[in-house]
Amino acid sequence: MSAVTTEQLQSTYRGRLLDALGQSIVEVGYRDTTVADIVRRARTSRRTFYEHFAGKEECFIALLTDANTAMIQAITAAVDVGAPWMTQARQAVEAWIACTESQPGIVVSWIRDVPALGVDGRALQRDLMAAFVTMVETMSESPEWRAVRPEGVPRQLTILLLGGLRELIATTVEEGGRASDITEVAVQATIALLAPPGRLQLRP
Repeated sequence: MSAVTTEQLQSTYRGRLLDALGQSIVEVGYRDTTVADIVRRARTSRRTFYEHFAGKEECFIALLTDANTAMIQAITAAVDVGAPWMTQARQAVEAWIACTESQPGIVVSWIRDVPALGVDGRALQRDLMAAFVTMVETMSESPEWRAVRPEGVPRQLTILLLGGLRELIATTVEEGGRASDITEVAVQATIALLAPPGRLQLRP
């Protein structure tokens, strides 16, 4: 078997294990999910699982890291950097919510279960937040954003915005709603928070 084929096979197994964990989180939650559940859903062996991950926690971290990367790519692709800044803000929020709606159970688990992971959980939270902050910083470098915020979007505002939106989404989903229920509130809050002083307009 060639090295390339082996890499492809390993990638397939890894993907199946991550998908299996994601399915189990949606159905029974992360805390009640076991390695046996993951292996059963992935239709593979415990040996294969441990060839890829040291345990459930490491698998969970990998799942969230991959999901975060995919979400950032989707949001970035959805934003038209030539559009007015408020339109870009709306596009970004709507894309974020669309991604969230495609995997609500995982998003809630991300927000609620990660803190219980201790040191590894805090490191993951910092890494994921840093990736989102970088995304916003990159978006704010466009001419449309620079016209209203020449200095860019402050990191503190980005963290405040992301933390607030994540909590709002988690609370909404936990109460039986859909992430899309808060789309307009999220868009208007984003515009209000990121608007330069003295130039606030809530309707793009």
